[in-house]
Amino acid sequence: MGYVTVADGTQIFYKDWGEGRPVVLSHGWPLNSDSWEAQMLFLAGHGYRVIAHDRRGHGRSTQTWQGNEMNTYADDLATLIDILDLREATLVGFSTGGGEVARYIGRHGTTRV
Repeated sequence: MGYVTVADGTQIFYKDWGEGRPVVLSHGWPLNSDSWEAQMLFLAGHGYRVIAHDRRGHGRSTQTWQGNEMNTYADDLATLIDILDLREATLVGFSTGGGEVARYIGRHGTTRV
């Protein structure tokens, strides 16, 4: 578990479990990374590195007034993926997390996915 600091100073909390090819999980509204724990345990136990973050304004991440929209969510996710130097990652999201994943690909491409 740890934090990454994004461009505007917001701290994004994340869990990083296991080893192997990375799987990044993006939660729905209004949840946090804890909603993925069953899936994280399963995947980490089957040879994957599993990362789940608390989106800004959720859980243990900074509660921000600004940036609570898809472009910033996607940019925050990009910072996390870059700092952790993830490659060939599988991105999974539901609800708002699905939109975050789609916007990430639209803004940042598939180089790390």
